[in-house]
Amino acid sequence: MADPASYRPAPGTIPETPGVYRFRDEHGRVIYVGKAKNLRARLNSYFADHAGLHVRTQNMVTTAASVEWTVVGTEVEALQLEYSWIKEYDPRFNVRYRDDKSYPYLAVTLNEDFPRVTVMRGARRRGVRYFGPYSHAWAIRETVDLLLRVFPVRTCSAGVFKRHGQIGRPCLLGYIGKCSAPCVGRVDQAGHRALAEDFCDFMTGNTGRFLKRLEQEMYAAAEEEQFETAARRRDDLRALERALEKQAVVLGDSTDCDVIAFARDQLEAAVQVFYVRGGRIRGQRGWVVDLVEERTTGELVEDFLLQCYGENDAVPREVLVPEEPPDLEAMNGLLSDARGGQVRIRVPRRGDKKDLLGTVERNAGEALRQHRLRRASDLTARSRALQEIQEALGLDQAPLRIECFDVSNLQGTDVVASMVVFEDGLARKSEYRRFTIKTFQGQDDVRSIHEVLTRRFKRYLAESQKAGDLSPEGITGDSSEGLLASYGFGDEGDERNGPLDPETGRPRKFAYPPNLVVIDGGPPQVAAAQRALDELGIDDVAVCGLAKRLEEVWLPGEEDPVILSRTGEGLYLLQRARDEAHRFAITFHRAKRSKRMTTSELDTVPGLGPARRTALLKHFGSVRRLKEATAEQIAEVPGIGLKTAETIVKALQGGVG
Repeated sequence: MADPASYRPAPGTIPETPGVYRFRDEHGRVIYVGKAKNLRARLNSYFADHAGLHVRTQNMVTTAASVEWTVVGTEVEALQLEYSWIKEYDPRFNVRYRDDKSYPYLAVTLNEDFPRVTVMRGARRRGVRYFGPYSHAWAIRETVDLLLRVFPVRTCSAGVFKRHGQIGRPCLLGYIGKCSAPCVGRVDQAGHRALAEDFCDFMTGNTGRFLKRLEQEMYAAAEEEQFETAARRRDDLRALERALEKQAVVLGDSTDCDVIAFARDQLEAAVQVFYVRGGRIRGQRGWVVDLVEERTTGELVEDFLLQCYGENDAVPREVLVPEEPPDLEAMNGLLSDARGGQVRIRVPRRGDKKDLLGTVERNAGEALRQHRLRRASDLTARSRALQEIQEALGLDQAPLRIECFDVSNLQGTDVVASMVVFEDGLARKSEYRRFTIKTFQGQDDVRSIHEVLTRRFKRYLAESQKAGDLSPEGITGDSSEGLLASYGFGDEGDERNGPLDPETGRPRKFAYPPNLVVIDGGPPQVAAAQRALDELGIDDVAVCGLAKRLEEVWLPGEEDPVILSRTGEGLYLLQRARDEAHRFAITFHRAKRSKRMTTSELDTVPGLGPARRTALLKHFGSVRRLKEATAEQIAEVPGIGLKTAETIVKALQGGVG
């Protein structure tokens, strides 16, 4: 690990002009490429306050051993040079987009004498027209099968094409009318190329003229009483219409755009792109990104546009994004040069385009959730996560059971806390618990954590003592039978639901002790949690805190935090537990707040259940009108007797007075 001060450029040597810079490690490898409008201001930010940097950036500057820069004339040149260097060096600390899978494209090989329609993956080839990408190859084949009725372009490989030309007999598709059979000369080279170009025109959204032409031919054949020809044109027309039905109409017929959206957490971001051509969604693609350096959404947009459109001539006229890139004009110019025409990057504010962007954002969120689930369900990754946490925190054993606590409130009202449980790296939702803070009023996370931990482990001690696992004085650490029973492996428990209560036959709540308690917070909250355990005499449960600002892990009594690898499975597991505890606490807090805000004066009237309260409000319309009613008028409501009506009047008048 290098000291950034050891290779910091001398004062005044860095120019104040636009440029691109490279950080290299001790072996000379480029580990990060960046651009700046002002090189001096940007590079000085890496060396000014090391402690204030994002943890990922700290890792980068301590891995580097030197920095160099290149001055350019304009921001567009900076973008182009940055893109070229990222492609050339593939720096480990730059954002790198990776596909969840290899997406298939519908391709037309216009570079061949007799163009072919096929499915292709991987890098693009010169002279090939691509459409898509599609989620599945079968979706392409369904579309092609429908279109070959009208555009019978060849789909066979070069070997098959050559062989049938030699034997002078077409393949099956040639016999059934789904190939024009250029292999045996049924159509010449120019005629077959015209079919392929018509196929491409239809796929790019110019569908109207083909539908209109087929309809005219159908009616003309019918008028001439050529009913077989009319029937074929009718079937061709239906085939094209079915092909169009598979592509959802979302915008106007003349709209060509790409819609890009992100969903992110502290470590990763998911990107989704919808390709809209002729107002229809022609394809969809997704990436998952490791956020090696702290990036805003606008910077992620810029990274994505650079990497995905830098050398791509298929850039649409319009690109819709959730946030503008920092150098909007420069990026517009770069994409316009790549396309050979005007390109506009913008954020939709209203209308159908904004609604479509919302749909893409939901898809990105779902993609990130699915990625997390796949990662969480990976047994190897979970084992690695538990091992990393054990080694980083110096635990005697892997934390097979982790409990995470969080506190939620709104300006000191409706203060609640949550406890979520992860066993063997997986969420155990049946073990989640919720707490309402009882011992004080107001906003104090430290006291709240102390109260919650005290209540949780008092219950554990009581349950364990009831089962005979603990002596009245505390934990009997030498009893292997008691330890096994406390984890649910005794005669009266099962490993899924925990120890059973002999009186009720149900699992005892809070019967499991965790190996590790995680607190959503920093040193003060961690100290409060440790104090609660010390007061109860519990000394075999580890405690740590996860602070949101820099994702630091704090241990009780330590002045400096533990820094886990930003790309490691250990920090990922702790973050999942923290985020789940936060979600669970927020949900409970909102439910309590909503219930408090919707409480009615009728709730305090004795003898009134939900059904009769609903009937009263439905009859009178409001509590105010109910207060103005007499007992006789209230008694007219079905289910309300005169005695109950008098009770209601007395209660409501008392409430008024």
